Amino acid sequence: MKTKIQICRVTAIAVAILISCSSLKAQMSKSNNMKKILFVVTNVNVAPNNGAAIGLWLEEFAAPYYFLKDAGIDITLTSPKGGVSPVDLRSSSEKASSIYTKRFLEDTVAQKALYHTLPIKEVNGSDYDAIYYPGGRGPMWDLPENPQSISLIESMYAAGKPIAFVCHGPVALKNAKTSTGTLIMKGRKLAGYTNEEEQAGNTGGGVPYLLEDMLKQSGADYQKGPKFEPFVLKDKTIISGQNPHSSLKVAEELLNSLNAKK
Repeated sequence: MKTKIQICRVTAIAVAILISCSSLKAQMSKSNNMKKILFVVTNVNVAPNNGAAIGLWLEEFAAPYYFLKDAGIDITLTSPKGGVSPVDLRSSSEKASSIYTKRFLEDTVAQKALYHTLPIKEVNGSDYDAIYYPGGRGPMWDLPENPQSISLIESMYAAGKPIAFVCHGPVALKNAKTSTGTLIMKGRKLAGYTNEEEQAGNTGGGVPYLLEDMLKQSGADYQKGPKFEPFVLKDKTIISGQNPHSSLKVAEELLNSLNAKK
């Protein structure tokens, strides 16, 4: 009788182990199928031309970050130097707040991630399904000429993966080229922070040039909507939004593009 009980116990343990292994295998499979997006952010907190306090615009980071996280997307943060990506203090004010910025300011895990970004040289585009560049005036200074960022955009574009930008973020396209040597943005429909918005927001003094002018001069099919209203364009794999108010819609388009590739 004792032997039979022992056998039953061993059998039960074996079954439990098999169930546990099957569950773990299913979780790993689910994890392996999880879509991954790389957020590329700035390290610049002071404008070299006039000493203005600049950085990452919080809404443009927080809205896509939480929208995509809540949708089950795995997000990695990277920057030219790695480490801290400074938030423009103006963007964390009550005037610029939203449910997403408030959520970030109470989220120590997200804050830690933004303050401990990976250096771009340590990431590989092939590990990700899409790439996203939030704006703020900081990116105007350290992303257009960064060779690792340029290479990342070029490889993602060549692989047909979604590339998204918002507000000043499209500045990262300035020197990115196709395999034939032409600028990726040439002839592409692109939105970005307008000259009118720079003037109205009193932000033009902290940038090396006006984004709208650069995009037009580089051959992009630049388009814009009403001042400070959501406006988003999608041209094949490139998604772009005009201003902070466009951040959520950019994230929605990015998620749609990822789901369409299943």
